[in-house]
Amino acid sequence: MDRTDARNEAREFLMSRRANLSPEQAGLPVSGHRRVAGLRRGEVAMLADVSPEYYAKIERGQLAGVSDAVLESLARALQLDDAEREHLFDLARAANGAARPVRRRRSKKWVPRDSLTRALDAIALGPAFVRNGRMDILAANALGRAFYDEVFDGPGQGNLARYCFLDERAQVFYPHWEAASDITVSILRTEAGRDPRDKQLHDLIGELSTCSDAFRTRWGAHNVRRHGSGTKEFHHHEVGDLTLTYEGMELTAEPGLSFLIYTAEPGSPSQERLQLLASLAATTTTASTAGPPRRKHENTST
Repeated sequence: MDRTDARNEAREFLMSRRANLSPEQAGLPVSGHRRVAGLRRGEVAMLADVSPEYYAKIERGQLAGVSDAVLESLARALQLDDAEREHLFDLARAANGAARPVRRRRSKKWVPRDSLTRALDAIALGPAFVRNGRMDILAANALGRAFYDEVFDGPGQGNLARYCFLDERAQVFYPHWEAASDITVSILRTEAGRDPRDKQLHDLIGELSTCSDAFRTRWGAHNVRRHGSGTKEFHHHEVGDLTLTYEGMELTAEPGLSFLIYTAEPGSPSQERLQLLASLAATTTTASTAGPPRRKHENTST
């Protein structure tokens, strides 16, 4: 991402957050006809306790040199959540030429350590996998490979975002596909702020923007989010409906990679169906072990 792109990203993000916040939500009086959605620039400046001229400069994407204190004031004024606040600081770091270089890997290929593989395989009650910020699945346990078999068996090419938008089966796998696609784009948008120099991420975004109107529309919304824990519903082609909770953890030894585990409530129909899927997966363990999640991957810089 060059400086012009970085400024455009910052400008569009701030404008979108301003447009999403109404005067009522900000505690401001409303009178007369308003020509813009959300807050006016002057109102944001007042709430952030900066001059209108300075805020206008910031909203033009000129974040270089903006202090953390001002960024915090803007985050409060725009009522940013934790993910949005972190994204704003990521954009400022990029504007100052400090886009977290520690996250970029020297190796062009990544293979899971034996200890990480054993940790994945030790999880028998739910799908478990490792992914990067581009949503490539890099390693998975047997149940994870069975759970995400369609991601590797088609247009997804092992990438959850590509599967979501380019594989028609995703709209069955995700019963609430609209929400799932929103989350997918928000994760990619967050990653783009964290590492604006990731060429493979830019290539993926370009591919999805070209091939999917649904992706392109969502990308323009500039929404970001953290993906730590929650509940999701799925419809797996082998075992049917599943309601699963998930926990996501950052891998300390592998900056930029996340370890995610899905589980079902004990004694629930979803747990019974996961056990059935595990039984089906056990019959193809040898073939699955040699499948896409265990192969060498391209650069996993995030």
